[in-house]
Amino acid sequence: MFSRLHRSCVVLIALLISACASTVSPSPTPSPAPSPSPLPTLAPAATAQAVTVQPAATPLPEPTTRPDLSGEIIIDGSSTVYPITELAMQQFAEIAPNVRIQLGVSGTGGGFKKFCAGITDISDASRPIKPDESEICRANGIEFVEIPVAFDGISVIVNPENRWVQCMTVDELKQMWAPDSEGKIVTWKQIRADWPDQPFKLYAPGIDSGTHDYFTAAIVGKEDASRNDYIGSEDDYILMQRVIEEKNGIAYVGFAYYQEYTDKVGVVAVDGGNGCISPSIETITNGTYTPLARPLFIYVRNDRLDRPEVEAFVTFYLDNAADLVQAARYIPLPPRVYELVEQRVAKRTTGSVFSEGIQVGVSIETLLMLEDK
Repeated sequence: MFSRLHRSCVVLIALLISACASTVSPSPTPSPAPSPSPLPTLAPAATAQAVTVQPAATPLPEPTTRPDLSGEIIIDGSSTVYPITELAMQQFAEIAPNVRIQLGVSGTGGGFKKFCAGITDISDASRPIKPDESEICRANGIEFVEIPVAFDGISVIVNPENRWVQCMTVDELKQMWAPDSEGKIVTWKQIRADWPDQPFKLYAPGIDSGTHDYFTAAIVGKEDASRNDYIGSEDDYILMQRVIEEKNGIAYVGFAYYQEYTDKVGVVAVDGGNGCISPSIETITNGTYTPLARPLFIYVRNDRLDRPEVEAFVTFYLDNAADLVQAARYIPLPPRVYELVEQRVAKRTTGSVFSEGIQVGVSIETLLMLEDK
């Protein structure tokens, strides 16, 4: 806007001079507009995708830089939570350039193994920590603060040429994925009589994935109970590519990955007892996409919060959580929940509110409010 105004003023002055003098000085050539800064990406470098960010209506104040902060923060864990933490890492680097953050992806379970062994400072997780994982942390003298950051809806995806699977009931999904279906239920027709008599190809997150744990708990009824004759990967991008290439492929992934590929895959609505509901921001937020809506977390070592750079990063993460989560294509928590989470961090409340591990359909806000009392 300023450039256009500047050029307009130059033209106006030139016209005035022209009216009063016989010669006119040439108008200056406008300088080219500066190139926009590159936007943050959602994926690792090998498969990076640009994030479209809408400009704010009102310019925001520049963040206060913290050149006094230094040190290293090591983070690992969930591939589902990775895009949110990556954005937080990139934006935090702009205000604390002397802090080095190392971010890895080894799945929720793999991340907790490193976390409870004392290797990492923060663990990304797409499910609550399990009781046995908590016990390992405790045995190693590691206390942690559990921090919910977002909502997700595990999305069941199929190849775009698959025109027959529009919706599946929880029972049908269970029949497809249950351990005792291995080697017995192998074609679409066995799931529903009017579907093709063709073998389906199963793709899913690996056993270290929190998505695998949550899906099996919600659909099969027991955590980690799954048939084994599927192709697994801790990388959701690989699962997406498999389904894109295989007409009879079917997989389940985090909502953000489906959102990124809506033009290349189809999504299956899920009937949890109240009709066919597809994953969307609205259905995940209002709880109608059941039973596959779930919370996402980061876990931070309590003693690491004594380090200024770790405390500053966690504070930055929570202060900007809603924007980070939306930019990563997930669903922010209600403002009241973020307030309760910030109180939890400020009080250094350790342990998990999910004392029994994965609890399908439980409200985070209810659990945090009970804890707060």
